[in-house]
This record gives sequence, C-alpha cells and structure tokens, in this order.
Amino acid sequence: MAANVGDTNHETDKLEFSLDVPFPSAREATIALRSLAPDREPRKGGISKQLSVSGSTLSVRWSADEARILRVSVTSFMDHLSLVLETMEMFGPPVSD
Repeated sequence: MAANVGDTNHETDKLEFSLDVPFPSAREATIALRSLAPDREPRKGGISKQLSVSGSTLSVRWSADEARILRVSVTSFMDHLSLVLETMEMFGPPVSD
C-alpha cells in the first residue's frame, strides 16, 4: 500500500491525501471499488473522495478543508477497506464470469 500524506494544494488551500491499494488482480480491485464506492461522506461540504481502479490498483484521493474531517474520513474508509479485504479472503478469489 502506498500513501501520499498531508499534501496541501496551495491553489485551493485544501488538504489532500491519496492511497493506492494493490490487489492480486484487476477483478479484485474492481470488486473492492464497487463495495466501497457507495459510501458517501456524511457531510456535504468540506471533503471530497474519489475512487478509481487502474489495472489491479485501487486508488483513493481525498481533499478536505480541515485535518479533523480528513482524518475521520480516512479512518472510516480504512475500516471499511479492512472489512472488504477480510470478506474477500474468507470467500476466496472471485470466480470468472
């Protein structure tokens, strides 16, 4: 897992955080994306989160007005990601269509 911590976009004065999570296959990365994408931020303003898949890597990018809001969002996402990974491990690799 690679993370880019605590960057500030000086053009907008927003805090930014990015996380890249490698998966064994593109299919597993897509399953994780589909499992995590429905979770929207509880607050409308102050933070945004973008998820994408490139090959077998799930990428997540946050942008926030305040460090506290960013920390809560990242922590919540990591809890959900952990649950997704445990579930995928429990049920084994995905079956091809």
